[in-house]
Amino acid sequence: MKPRQRQSRILDVVARDGEATVEALAASFDVSAETIRRDLATLAETGVLQKVHGGARRTRLYAEGSFQERMAEHAAAKAVIAEKLAALMEPGDTLFMDTGTTTLFAAEALVRVPRLTIITNSLRIAQVMGRAEAGKVFLLGGHLSPDNAETLGQMSIESISRFQADYAVIGPAALDASVGAMNADHDEAQIARAMCDNARNRIVLAHGAKLGRKAAHRICRLDEIDVLICDERPGDAFAAALAAAHVDLR
Repeated sequence: MKPRQRQSRILDVVARDGEATVEALAASFDVSAETIRRDLATLAETGVLQKVHGGARRTRLYAEGSFQERMAEHAAAKAVIAEKLAALMEPGDTLFMDTGTTTLFAAEALVRVPRLTIITNSLRIAQVMGRAEAGKVFLLGGHLSPDNAETLGQMSIESISRFQADYAVIGPAALDASVGAMNADHDEAQIARAMCDNARNRIVLAHGAKLGRKAAHRICRLDEIDVLICDERPGDAFAAALAAAHVDLR
């Protein structure tokens, strides 16, 4: 049996049973445990299952913690991503920026770029970008979500439609090779989707831990992303998917 056929059948087993051990899979397919581990690593890299100690389980949808909890997670990676984004921007650019901890890190770096126009639903990003040299900040209306300090809802989406931007800078909760960029919250996904629809270019900010992760609400497909800014190089399978989708990896 070819590796691709075996991996497809492994995925069927995990989807049916919820999880499977390396030993059971090796016995079932009459191959070594090391071969199964390689198969599971390949499948996990594309996000179709979750590799765990001694086996694999069905991928679970990601649920976010509080904003403050997330601010403390992967801080060094988010700082790297922020500097990469700032290096891409030029004075006078217009950006949509959605609410997120990575986009908030990015705002701290973007303050150094003069004359930016920022359109955001994040109160925190609006406050940070208010310090920028000769820049403009538009805070979208809508109902207030206190934990994330953001505006949401139909009023926000209607406000987005009144703008056109050079870039939509999006910080999704998850990025999967087969599904694309996703958020854990329905209202936040709608905001991000509207920003993408009204921008000439779509930039996704995602640290390595988000790659292969899935969440409940899709923002856009992989081939709808122009630039992915990550703190590390993705694995070979994910990198191949990005190349096939013509995503510029930074």
